[in-house]
Amino acid sequence: MRSISIFGATGSVGEQTFDLIQRAGGADAYRVVALTGGQNITRLADMARELRAEVAVCADASSLAELRDRLAGSGVETAAGPEAIAEAADRPADWVMSAIVGAAGLVPGFRALRHGATLALANKESLVTAGPLLLAEAAAHGATILPVDSEHSAIFQALTGEDIGAVERIILTASGGALRDWPLEALAKATVKEALAHPNWAMGQRITIDSASMFNKALEVIETREFFGVTPDQVEVIIHPESLIHSMVGFHDGAIMAHMGAPDMRHSIGYALNWPARDALPVARLDLAQVATLTFRAPEMARYPALRLAREVMARRGLAGAAFNAAKEIALDHFLAGGIGFMDMAGVVEDTLEALEPEMGRSNLPEALEDVVAMDHLARIRAGEIASQKARSR
Repeated sequence: MRSISIFGATGSVGEQTFDLIQRAGGADAYRVVALTGGQNITRLADMARELRAEVAVCADASSLAELRDRLAGSGVETAAGPEAIAEAADRPADWVMSAIVGAAGLVPGFRALRHGATLALANKESLVTAGPLLLAEAAAHGATILPVDSEHSAIFQALTGEDIGAVERIILTASGGALRDWPLEALAKATVKEALAHPNWAMGQRITIDSASMFNKALEVIETREFFGVTPDQVEVIIHPESLIHSMVGFHDGAIMAHMGAPDMRHSIGYALNWPARDALPVARLDLAQVATLTFRAPEMARYPALRLAREVMARRGLAGAAFNAAKEIALDHFLAGGIGFMDMAGVVEDTLEALEPEMGRSNLPEALEDVVAMDHLARIRAGEIASQKARSR
């Protein structure tokens, strides 16, 4: 029986992974080793009971008592805190879903690779902050990393059987987010509620706002460069409001291969879960006659400064990815709390990158995971100071 673990089980990707596993037979078809979750303790406990998990871990130690109460008599072990999550990743599993949002998913992903597992990677921050280290860790232990972001899964599938040397460009599609058609001058006053009104996808709060600011696409640009080993100038972004083409790969002979499908994350999750097979999935089938038209437009740099910052990060390399991601997370925290405006988030990130330029390095790759963690910590402190200054000046 195949063994699996889900890190970030109660988030959007985790829920959809759970759905596919249940449809495939649940605990009768898989041995579930570990489930981890955030604040939704009720849901985490329900999942652990249904899948008969060996251990359930919540991120916050203060929630451990509630988790224990809800799983009393189930036979499921319980634990809490970041170190407990990392220890859960030390438990061998054949297939591991890495769906914890943010830098918190970095260490569990590394730990899971040490067992030669297949890591289904939905945590884009792992490649952004420590791409060379993560890929080296997988190679050292004979592990496989499969991308779960819909864009990178689409690229991976388009490249199956192809020579990466024949690739001319990789085109990431983006919905443009909830504010894509707003006048530029109105963006500074956009509220959290307005930024959360995504036109196509049902996602968590943080990733939905990252979609509106295009910080998610900025991370994906860096992720593409790291995962597929292409040069920064080979990675393009285009606005595709319908979100039916998930990404495209252009080859030297002029051909472009596009991956199409309904906007449903179960496409890429199911592909990673069943790989190398391609099993049936409970997703909508496209009626192209009804779709009728696909539209595209170039992203406006003034509307999406995160894309420019991603280019600067790729040019700097070193620990710039770790600083970029940490500053982005802190800026988002301050926007959610009402301290800074929507467009201020990019300013916080840019100012943080400039402030930490001496510490980041310009060409050297990170030598150890500890370097990445240290930069993440330093960038969070500096970004918090910068965001607080901006909040006071509003």
